[in-house]
Amino acid sequence: MLQQLEFTKLNGAGNDFVFIEDLDDRIELNAEQVSALCDRHFGIGADGVIIVKPARDSANAGFMHYVNSDGTLAQMCGNGVRCFAKYLVDHGIVEPNTPLFNVETRAGVKTISYSTDSEGKLVQATVDMGQPTLNPARVPTTLAFNSMSDFGEAFVKDAEIDSPFGSYAFTCVSMGNPHAVTFVEDCDAIDVERVGAYFGLCDVFPEGANIEFATVGADGIRMRVYERGCGETLACGTGACATNVAAYLTGRAGNANDLVLRGGTLHIEYSPGGTVMMTGPAAESFSGVVAI
Repeated sequence: MLQQLEFTKLNGAGNDFVFIEDLDDRIELNAEQVSALCDRHFGIGADGVIIVKPARDSANAGFMHYVNSDGTLAQMCGNGVRCFAKYLVDHGIVEPNTPLFNVETRAGVKTISYSTDSEGKLVQATVDMGQPTLNPARVPTTLAFNSMSDFGEAFVKDAEIDSPFGSYAFTCVSMGNPHAVTFVEDCDAIDVERVGAYFGLCDVFPEGANIEFATVGADGIRMRVYERGCGETLACGTGACATNVAAYLTGRAGNANDLVLRGGTLHIEYSPGGTVMMTGPAAESFSGVVAI
């Protein structure tokens, strides 16, 4: 029997999501239903579905239940959590004029500050994305660490992996989900769907990985990403964080940079040995009712 669900579509720098509110914690969607909602020809179209669940701890504003477009669960999504913040603010779940609030994700509790427009709608959010994980076993990757950070943490730096498309060097970082960052001369020249898919499923990443192709320039770091469970997306918040961390660790850039993605620009600031702060936009596209 079909059920009628109210939805809102939001995007963060072009990374788009179908939001469904479920503060009574009654809605469960299977992988087939999620894929149908995300289908860009026969559904609403999105990179994933975010269900707004009640927080497990009443001190927090809500729980972000995020599912990739292929129906697989994801630990974290940086653009998604900014959109989640917008949903909570715009729908009055967070009380007006609250300067800071916490949300729950599968990668832990995230603290969010934000700015609003003249109507009180959230337009930009800054998220404390937590401390990156560099330990190879916890990323996870079977690649052995081959370098030490200036704050004494071992990590995988520019490890070469061969492929049918040539050899690429990866630096591995987890932002609650696994990332492998490779710095290239021109990320726009890469066939991200093919090359990213190959490395994302490479056996050195036992849980798969998000693959970032990055080019450092005078105006910031340009980046394209193949997201695990989605394919290439216009933006990836955790990927931007991981890329900024990798650029710092490998001496290619400082600790604070603009990450220029196909869907927009995110500002990322890393406190070496500490946390990563991500600032970027969130916008509503449209809302409606769908039968699923």
